[in-house]
This record gives sequence, C-alpha cells and structure tokens, in this order.
Amino acid sequence: MRIINLHAMVMITLAILCGSVHAADQAVLDIGDRLEPFVDKHLIESTDNVTHLLHHPVPREIALTFDKPWEGRYCGYVTVIKDGDGYRIYYRGLPTAGKDGSNTEVTCVAESTDGISYSRPSLGLFEAEGNKNNNIVMAGSAPFSHNFAPFLDTRPGCPADERYKAIGGTSEVGLHGFISADGYHWTKLDGPLIEHEGEAFSFDSQNNAFWSESEQTYVCYFRTWRKRSANGSVNGYRWISRRTSPDFRQWGPMEDMSYGDTQPEHLYTNQTVPYARAPHIYVAFAARFMPGRRVVSATQAEAIGGEAKYSGDCSDTVFMSSRGGSLYDRTFMEGFIRPGVGLNNWTSRTNYPTRGIVQSSDAVMSMYVQRNYGQTTHKLQRLTLRTDGFASMNAGYEGGEFVTKPFVFRGNRLTLNFSTSAAGSVWVELQTAEGKAIKGFKLDECDEIIGDEIARTVTWSGSSNLASLVGKPVKVRFKMKDADVYSIQFREGSR
Repeated sequence: MRIINLHAMVMITLAILCGSVHAADQAVLDIGDRLEPFVDKHLIESTDNVTHLLHHPVPREIALTFDKPWEGRYCGYVTVIKDGDGYRIYYRGLPTAGKDGSNTEVTCVAESTDGISYSRPSLGLFEAEGNKNNNIVMAGSAPFSHNFAPFLDTRPGCPADERYKAIGGTSEVGLHGFISADGYHWTKLDGPLIEHEGEAFSFDSQNNAFWSESEQTYVCYFRTWRKRSANGSVNGYRWISRRTSPDFRQWGPMEDMSYGDTQPEHLYTNQTVPYARAPHIYVAFAARFMPGRRVVSATQAEAIGGEAKYSGDCSDTVFMSSRGGSLYDRTFMEGFIRPGVGLNNWTSRTNYPTRGIVQSSDAVMSMYVQRNYGQTTHKLQRLTLRTDGFASMNAGYEGGEFVTKPFVFRGNRLTLNFSTSAAGSVWVELQTAEGKAIKGFKLDECDEIIGDEIARTVTWSGSSNLASLVGKPVKVRFKMKDADVYSIQFREGSR
C-alpha cells in the first residue's frame, strides 16, 4: 500500500509539473486594445454548454429597384461605401442577358443620407436613352463595367486624387486599376494590374481590393478555378485567390485561399472587406452557388418574369472571416442569408450580397442583397444586424461557461457587447494564464451583468480598474445564462 501511495504521489507531482510547463509554454496572444468579435475560435480555449452561434441578417425594406432602361434584370456586382455622413452604392447596369464584357454594360451609382433608401443623382456624365440625365459614372469602357468594384482607400498618405480606387476587367483583358478623387470621374491606370495566367483564372465575378491596415499592404481577392495538382486542369470548384501589393500598381504572386478542412463549395463572389470596427479581421459575405440544384421550373421562371435559362440553379450567402494571409475561417457552414419565401429568389444567381457592410447607427449595421435576379422585379434589399452581431457565444436558460486563451491587453477596463433575457445574466472572471482566479476579479466578485448593450463596462465589487493587469497574461472566464456575448474590448478611460 505504501508503494502504491508513493507511486501515486510521484505521478501527481509529475502531472502538476507537466501542467506548469504546459501553461508556461502555452502561446500568449496580444490583443492590445482591439475589438475582438467572436467571428471565429481565435480567442476561445474551452466551452461548457455554450454554443458558438451564427446570427442572420434581418430582411428590411427595398433600398433600390433596378427599373431604369440602362439597369434592368441583370444589374449586379454591387458595392456599398460609407463616405463621411453619406452612403453610395455602385453597380453594373445590364438590361440584356449575354452581353457580359460589352459596351451594353454601364457602371451606375446611387446615394443615400441614411443607408436605408437610395436615389439616383443626375450626373450628366454619359448619355443613355438620348440624354445625360442619369446616374452613370462609366460607359463605353468595355469590359470594365462588367464588374467594376470601387473602394475608399484608407492608406495613410494616400494622394487626394486617388482617394477612390477600383478594380475591373475580365479574363480576356485581366484586372485593371482605376483611381478617382470624387468617385464620379475615373481614370484608368496603364496596363492590367493582374493578368490572366491560364485556365485557373476567371475574373468574371466581382473582384475586391482594399488597403489592409493589419497587413500594411493592398490586397485583392479574385475568382479562380480550383486546379488539379497533377495536370493543372480545372477541378470544378469556383475558388477564391488573392494577391498583395505595396502600391496598388505592382502585385505579387497568387495565393489560393484555403478553407481549412471544410467541404469545398462553389463560391462565386467573395465580398471580402476589413470589418470597420476591427480592421484586423476581414469579413466575407460569399455567394454560394449550387449549379444544377433546381427549385424553380423553366415554366415557373417565365411566369415570374424571368428567363428559363436562368432557372436551373440556386444560391445563397455564407459568412466567412480571415485574419489575413491565405486562410478563410469557415466556422459556420450553414447559410448566412437564405433565399426566403417564394419562388423569385430561388432562380439562378439571385441572393448575391453586396461588397461591404456599413454602420447605420451605434447599434445597427446595414448590408444589402440582390433579389429577383434576372427578373423584371430585380431589386436591392437592405438587411440589418446588430453591431458586431455576426456571431456570438450563446448560452441557454440552463446556463454555461466558456474560457478564453491566455492573452495580454492594453486599457484599464473591459467592455462587452452582450444581450440577456430578463431572466438571463453574464458574469466575468479574470484568471492567470494557468487558469487560477485573480483576487479582486473572481466570479463571485463580479457585479451581475443584465441587459442589452453594445459596450457595457464590467465591474468587480463596483470597480472596473484593470491597470494592475496590463501586460500580464490573463484568461477570461464567462459564466452565462440565457445570454449572448458578441465581442469584447479592453479600453482606456472611465465608463
């Protein structure tokens, strides 16, 4: 018995020592004072009866109907930009099918003061239907209006006459760059920025570029085909690849994006943008295309104002995220935006989302999706999410917990974007990197958190001051009941 006990004591001692070594060797993240929305598992170490939950945008009103003669049933590849207090939507005008890459296509802009309803400015730049009373910003520039995708350049030191930039083009001519001071008058840069380099390239979709604050480079995400490694032939999946550039002129080698070990799917548009409140995280609203998955018959398609040849497939929108590099996180494989009730949104290539998501108020974000594509009722619908509300850590009525990985932070207080029911609550505990509760910040010292706020400061026994923990590795333990936590952020200042 004595030998057994001695053996047990040795094993326990070794386990404790190994645990200490493991804790010491465990990677410690540095989140600084950045907002960290729970769009992926980057911060999550463990969960107990807590679900990582994808939320879904709520359909709202129609923002714009594509009913002008130069717009029509095949408008597409929409971009939304918030510039100061105003909002702009750029999109392709195309009334007739089968004219991709031709001068039939034009680039249009619509504007809004609230991000809810949009109107067409009379710009007087190009003629359509015998006059210049229209909202066209590019015409007669085939094939660049096919998928013209602008962005507002946020790079420090960006010249005023390049404040707006854009990418456009097709496989035949490659992707070309454009610059503008005001977003209305555009100048094309010399030569293609990214050339077609074989059958894997297919620029026929919306190809998106932006300045990455976190990577300190321009990034362009564009559509390709997944290639077989053996002979280079197309493998059958519409894919996403990317290139980077220090100056928007010279672009580096192509990187195929990876989706981890998830099931490959046809992703037609990627709509990847930095999330404005947390630009180190890119959010992507990709159009998931289901070729040959028919819901609407050819006869039904024609009855609702469409064409039979655009009725053999269906599509929806999925949510992805990235922290830079060539990896998309596909924590959530289910649909982010479903087609909805009725046949109109079950035809081919409808439900394509816009590039971009904009802040409508402190608590609400707006994004947009095309509805009834290829039909006479083609339109753009607004959808809303709560701020940071792409996903959350969610606990039901029975309650649960989750714990973060160890990290260091800056800031003297912790804020939560959270929501509870009237019966629900959230408690927070700060722990050492080894998982030991820190005195003064224990669970039973936390003031109960009830309500629904975008930035609630956490307090322990009435105090929010975390100055003593700045720069020290900590974990955060959340105890929850009938509640969601959408994001966390360590901040300076008083609550």
